[in-house]
Amino acid sequence: MAGTYWNDWYSGWGWFLWFGMMILIFSSAGNWGYTYRVHRNHGRPLGKEAQDILSERYARGEITHDEYSRMKAAILA
Repeated sequence: MAGTYWNDWYSGWGWFLWFGMMILIFSSAGNWGYTYRVHRNHGRPLGKEAQDILSERYARGEITHDEYSRMKAAILA
């Protein structure tokens, strides 16, 4: 009985089924790993926040206190 199973399953197209299943498993795992790496920093800002830039401009004297207050209120709104 064991010889029949071996001959019927692996001498025909049965090996192709197992090979295809392994490809699907590895590609799914690879796709999950790639998307995890790409999207794990999604919640964090990449650069400076607008309020930080505004504060730096105010500290350098590029804008007045009135402009700073107006722009900060616009950012926080």
